[in-house]
Amino acid sequence: MTQPRIIIVGGGFGGLAAAKALGKAPAEIILIDRTNHHLFQPLLYQVATSVLAPSQIGFPIRAILRKQKNTTVVLGEVTTVDKDKKCVFISDADRSNVAVTYDYLILATGASHSYFGRNEFERFAPGLKSLADAVATRNKVLNAFELAEAEEDPKRHRDLLTFVLVGAGPTGVEMAGALAVLVQTSLKSNFRRIDPASSRVVLVDMAPRVLGSFTEQLSQAGKERLEKLGVEVRLGHGVDQLDGDGVVVAGERIASKTVIWTAGVAPSPAGKWLKVETDRAGRVRVQKDLSVPGHPDIFVIGDTASLDQDGKPLPGVAQVAMQQGRHVGKLIGRRLSGQPLPAPFRYFDKGSMAVVGKGFAVLQSGKIQLSGFAAWLAWAFIHLQFLATSGLRLSVFLQWAWTYVTWQRGSRLIVSHHASGPMGTAVDESVRGAA
Repeated sequence: MTQPRIIIVGGGFGGLAAAKALGKAPAEIILIDRTNHHLFQPLLYQVATSVLAPSQIGFPIRAILRKQKNTTVVLGEVTTVDKDKKCVFISDADRSNVAVTYDYLILATGASHSYFGRNEFERFAPGLKSLADAVATRNKVLNAFELAEAEEDPKRHRDLLTFVLVGAGPTGVEMAGALAVLVQTSLKSNFRRIDPASSRVVLVDMAPRVLGSFTEQLSQAGKERLEKLGVEVRLGHGVDQLDGDGVVVAGERIASKTVIWTAGVAPSPAGKWLKVETDRAGRVRVQKDLSVPGHPDIFVIGDTASLDQDGKPLPGVAQVAMQQGRHVGKLIGRRLSGQPLPAPFRYFDKGSMAVVGKGFAVLQSGKIQLSGFAAWLAWAFIHLQFLATSGLRLSVFLQWAWTYVTWQRGSRLIVSHHASGPMGTAVDESVRGAA
């Protein structure tokens, strides 16, 4: 008798959690992803700022699921879904729109950058969602110092060494803090004609405070820490204009060759594939069991799903995706074995945290609020636990300890993949497309 087929689209936190939960299910599991690796996205900024190497936060999906005999991993991109014929269409390097049927479908397709209707900004301000993005950003940051060192006109050094980050959520704050530490410490003695410590790091957001999802007290602690590190925090104004020479904020032009977009995300086109109800952001409205209304065989989880709990939409964070993935895996497994179904999904909020430079973080969990070194230790411990393998945990721990003691970074390499020139945009674009 043919076993039912479960297709999981996406090997991120949600998709991987669902696959693991189905590891012993009497079914054929097919996990499809555009890349061959699971990525620990919360540490992307550390690759972008040369703390960690790409291999320390990414791990092959096949290796993670190697012991699950019922699971096949497919490298490809799902282009659409036909929910009536119960099939997905996959494209890869050799084939286009190959139909693969399913009995159950789990869409964990994640999110991409959102430029809030100003998509022309993407050319000049890359986001930070993939390893390719992180390596391209690292290239761009390190290239800025190389260009400044070679520049004969000292008046241009300031513009080359000004870094603008748009978006003061956790990613923007963590990136700004890490950049400030990089320019003030690790690079300080590496150059002869420039002083890296004279660099400017500017964090811009139209919100009234940084880390808006945290309490006002923790938000203020984060802002004060950034300013102590030398970051210029500019709130209450968005970016009016953005080009290759800088940004315009509140009528003021900030000259910069390096602008990084850390504001906003847009869900995958899963809602368009399914032709079902979505929220204003484009996320699929799901029922309490995370299924699509009218289609009990289709589940949407993570950043692509929209579900309210206690009157508020669930946040787009890794913990939500992981818990939803486990829930859906458990639910389908019980259906297949004829066991009672689990209760409707309910997210258990374990708290939020953000690191702000070396040895400082903010942590919020229920009534617990922490900032400073103790919160940083908790942040480090928790992040190590969620890395994919024990080997990665050991590697990252040792690198963090080495960096903390010596200030030396793990990977300060400018990697140019098939670039047409030694530096610049052509390099960044080729790196972005390589992963």
